Amino acid sequence: MNAFVELFHRMALLVFTPKCYEVLFVDLDFFNGTCLKSALSKGLGFGIVGGSLLVKLPQVLKVWNSKSAVGISLINVCMDLFAVTANVVYSYSSQFPFSAWGDSLFILFQTLLIVILVLYYNISKRAASSFTFIYCSLLFLLVSDIVPNSFLWNAQFISIPLMFFGKMAQCYVNFKNKSTGQLSMATCLLLFLGSSVRVFTSIQETGDSLLIWSFGLASFANFIIVTQFYCFKSGSPVKTKKRNKKNKRS
Repeated sequence: MNAFVELFHRMALLVFTPKCYEVLFVDLDFFNGTCLKSALSKGLGFGIVGGSLLVKLPQVLKVWNSKSAVGISLINVCMDLFAVTANVVYSYSSQFPFSAWGDSLFILFQTLLIVILVLYYNISKRAASSFTFIYCSLLFLLVSDIVPNSFLWNAQFISIPLMFFGKMAQCYVNFKNKSTGQLSMATCLLLFLGSSVRVFTSIQETGDSLLIWSFGLASFANFIIVTQFYCFKSGSPVKTKKRNKKNKRS
């Protein structure tokens, strides 16, 4: 029985603060608004972290299976990578709870894979390899104690307009092509839902205005991209020049 109580106590502390644990399970104040909002934020945060393991997998598989990155804006994915990298290193250095930024860590690796695939299929294998080496070296440097926190704060600040610009660039590519190309609707929808929930969890768990603005603008931009799937659902993906040339020869 004592072992069960101890296990429950440890599990509960993943969602509740020690003070809220006492309020809810010792004082039996089950309707304490502050503790309920805190628990909801923690629960949503861990839920997003778990869901982030697969959030961009549909996009990765779509590009990999089609062997094409047509319609995917390189500017957008690079700005996404910059933004999520800035978020991870800034949150890590600020010692925010893992539930508040853990999803960004998993999305970082998936976004990096998408950038590599876009470079590989749209430019060259050498470009993809060089980018991977340079990026991993910079990431190692950023999470070390060498880089001051003020630099990381500025990087997070700069990433907000860059992220928004990158997503608007993707919106423009979609509008110009009248198609969402190789974009995955499942990934874009999950990104919209995740960033929207992150606005609430950032307010509750960090109170950091940079993160709140970042996720707020990301939600708005992701919403526009999601609506474009419905606007251009009858449009056919844009074909590459290489395929057009093959068709002409045949």
